[in-house]
Amino acid sequence: MTKNSIPKTFLGMRCLVLLAFLSVTTSLFAQSTRKVSGNVTDESGEPLIGVTVMISGTSRGAVTDMDGHFSLEAPEDAKLEFSYVGYTKQVLPASNTMTITMESDQKVLNELVVIGYGTQKKTDLTGAVSTISAKDFNQGVISSPEQLINGKVAGVQIVNSGGSASAGFTIRVRGGASLNASNDPLIVIDGVPMENGGGAMSLINPSDIETMTVLKDASSTAIYGSRASNGVVIITTKKGKGGDKRPKFSFSTTNSIQNIASSMDMLTGDEMREVVGKMSQGTSKRAQYRAAAGILDPTDADYAETLSAFNSLYGNGADYGSGTPWNDRIYRTAVGTDNHFSMTGSIGNFMPYRVSLGYIHQAGILDTDWSQLATASINLAPSFFDNHLKLNINAKGSTNDVRYANTDAIWGGLTRDVNAPVHSKDGSFGGFFETVNAKGTPQEGALANPVALLRNTSNMKNAKRFVGNIDIDYTLHCLPELRLHATGGYDYGTDHGSYYVPATAYQEYDSGGTSKAWGNNKSINKLLTAYVNYHKELSGKLPMTIDFTAGYDYQHWRYDSKVAYSYDATGAVLKGTEAATDNRHTLLSYYGRLNYTLLERYMLTATIRRDGSSRFADGKQWGTFPSVALAYNIAREKFFEPLSNAINDLKIRASYGVTGQQEVNSNYGFISTYTMSQPGAYYQLGNKYYYTLRPSKYNSNLTWETTKAFNVGVDLGFLNNRFTASIDYYTRKTDDLLATVPIPAGTNFDKQMETNVGNIKSQGVEVSLNCNIISKNDWQWSVTGNATWQRVRITNLRTSAEAENINTEVGFVEGSPVQVLTEGYAPYAFYVYKQVYDVESGKPIEGLYADLNGDGKITSDDRYRYHSPMPDWIFGLSTSLTYKKWTLSTSLRANVGNYLYNKTAMNTGAYETVFYNDYQMNMLNRSYLTTEFNKRQIQSDHYVENASFLKMDNLQLSWNIGPISRYVSMNASFNVQNVFTITKYTGIDPEINGGIDGNIYPRPRTYSLTLGLQF
Repeated sequence: MTKNSIPKTFLGMRCLVLLAFLSVTTSLFAQSTRKVSGNVTDESGEPLIGVTVMISGTSRGAVTDMDGHFSLEAPEDAKLEFSYVGYTKQVLPASNTMTITMESDQKVLNELVVIGYGTQKKTDLTGAVSTISAKDFNQGVISSPEQLINGKVAGVQIVNSGGSASAGFTIRVRGGASLNASNDPLIVIDGVPMENGGGAMSLINPSDIETMTVLKDASSTAIYGSRASNGVVIITTKKGKGGDKRPKFSFSTTNSIQNIASSMDMLTGDEMREVVGKMSQGTSKRAQYRAAAGILDPTDADYAETLSAFNSLYGNGADYGSGTPWNDRIYRTAVGTDNHFSMTGSIGNFMPYRVSLGYIHQAGILDTDWSQLATASINLAPSFFDNHLKLNINAKGSTNDVRYANTDAIWGGLTRDVNAPVHSKDGSFGGFFETVNAKGTPQEGALANPVALLRNTSNMKNAKRFVGNIDIDYTLHCLPELRLHATGGYDYGTDHGSYYVPATAYQEYDSGGTSKAWGNNKSINKLLTAYVNYHKELSGKLPMTIDFTAGYDYQHWRYDSKVAYSYDATGAVLKGTEAATDNRHTLLSYYGRLNYTLLERYMLTATIRRDGSSRFADGKQWGTFPSVALAYNIAREKFFEPLSNAINDLKIRASYGVTGQQEVNSNYGFISTYTMSQPGAYYQLGNKYYYTLRPSKYNSNLTWETTKAFNVGVDLGFLNNRFTASIDYYTRKTDDLLATVPIPAGTNFDKQMETNVGNIKSQGVEVSLNCNIISKNDWQWSVTGNATWQRVRITNLRTSAEAENINTEVGFVEGSPVQVLTEGYAPYAFYVYKQVYDVESGKPIEGLYADLNGDGKITSDDRYRYHSPMPDWIFGLSTSLTYKKWTLSTSLRANVGNYLYNKTAMNTGAYETVFYNDYQMNMLNRSYLTTEFNKRQIQSDHYVENASFLKMDNLQLSWNIGPISRYVSMNASFNVQNVFTITKYTGIDPEINGGIDGNIYPRPRTYSLTLGLQF
């Protein structure tokens, strides 16, 4: 065979291949085609540039442009492959118009989760950590970041203080771990721990948040030591992305209206007319009713005069009840707007940036109530030396203006006589009708006009805040496994305000009005963090990962307030003057953490932190807080491979750790301090007047409250993580409780003192489920749910082993305690008498209680502990159904086993409350028709009600409109919040902190429309 000869068989094979290729190609082009176009975005809705779109089985395709748009010709039955570096590849059937959301590739990005002082792969987590990203946040009118995750995290309960435009929120992680010390979790914003109770959340515009991570168990929180016994909430804000050379702009506006959703159930005018008529049936009958109520005694010398005034005011009751609907006068339809603008991009390839501006204005449903917030933030993330040196610079500023409505008007709206007019005919009291006595002056004990209370009270506040931090992260060139990291943070806030009530106002008639200005008060928080991190991945027969962090923290807080003088209309100083304050405290910390992974399935985390607090005396200042956690990923064992198609993740976790608590009521409670008397309060010696110094209580033995916690959990993933679940069981015991307890008389400068006493224990089970039930081109349906069972008990409140078991009475209502702290019971359990009911009518018998101790008489010893405000179960459920460009989503929450004391029903449900004086009548609560109580039964368990509830927090319909021009895309959504509440509780709202419903500001129902533009 010559050099250039070719075997015939080879020629034949080439011919066959060529014929086959021509056949396939001809067949392909013979198919009918259609034009396919669409948009590709990331999980936050931002367009992705450069996504490769290929027709499966071919080399033909397209690439998305700067707006994430693509267009190509494809066969009718073609499938398209979408791929982009760092994101999961997707294969979807082609359709005329497509909208694709790319999801982060878990194998590439390893689902990094933000933890204390760094990040960690989600697959390597050993603790109880929950992360909620922007795509899963609650939607609608969101005035504070807490609302974004309400109902989303197992074991986390978030309750706002009411429906005011400026209402704050309370967060409880696993129920809290203390009694009198703070139960608030530590808030960390972009690496800067904030001061507890400092309103840190109000600084952040919710639209700027990328993720919120909740650290729940001791293993994950111990790195924060003394501040983490109640959990940690880490907020990470959005940042610019490298490579985005062309700036991207985003603008959204949400406009809303709010209406009152529910109010207390009071008697109508007709029903009150019937009651008044019954009272007015003859002198003897009237006297009988009023004497029974303790208002009028026929033997009094002024009985005739009082009776004449009563007849003059109410007659026979026939003309009563057609007057003023007070709730309609004090509540309104409130309008709000929330606007947010952001710009992201990169200067060159080394300086990603993001700038945002926000403005929120929200009127409250209670007249005169409003709040407005303006925010600005900037993030720069430059990198140098081939990314060995990275900087992260954050600056956030906000200014918040608030007008607080006089919430006393809420009580007036419920109880003020509906027959009374709003305005006076003679112009007295600033033109408002008020109740006066025979002398024409305000009647003692009379209820003020609620409209006047709102209009005559000006209570204003302005707060400004700035938080900035610089992160410097350097990876050594000679040893790339070693990183040096430093963070400097500065948090500066000021606030000032004013309070004014004119001299003509009814409530300030005797004092001659009030004028008060306060501020500028200042708060400063300084932070310096420096740590070294060593991360090494070793391959070979025993692949392992070693991640070690060791560091130092310095944090200093200071709060200064100036003297706040109160004046009357003449300029005279009133007793309401407040003294200046200067509060400071410092925390020094040393910490270390080791994360170790062996064979990608055996994991260890060990942490230790030593904290020193200036809030304790020498010898008591330092505390050490260690933790250890283990995890075993069974799904990565070889013997598990036969099940891997069905169960792709099965990890068992266990942790134990100790955290601390130093959030005491005073920064100087361990030393003797003195308080100077206010202006006007002097001591006279001869002809001179001197300020006095008053000693304050102190406890030199005050020290750390410590919480020891154990957690065991299981993480599960099914069908390539289409269905995931986490189950955790925890126990937690707090020792050396920082509690305020009674002390023997004469042993200190108060009858109660904060000291380390007793223990509290809690346990719970948390279950989280995530289900991607349908994941197709046109249809997607996801459901997430969580359930929490929790139990908290006080195990010891004694100052010594020999001391008597004591009841610490709390929760006082009209001077009488209705709650108690007792060993063996839940904190703040209700402490009441057991009401006795009539067998035939089922009505409670006034003043008759069960003799529980059997001594034949009813005394305070017959009170018993009856339920508590804490729910036994907490549930959350969210679901989202998408069809093409439309998405319907909703979120629901439920509490089961929580109880409330209905103080409002008690205070307005007895006959005596109709007349506190002879010149005014008050409305009755509907419960009066059931009880017919003459006197208020303050400590009756009749008013402790089951407050279990099911709430639909929001219902939203959104439309991803897509491109409306070459450069602009649009989306829109309509949202309803506080949709409904199902409960047996008879008050306004079953969700109230503390367990006592003392007339909460009603939470509104909100309707909002959101429009978003990306360009």
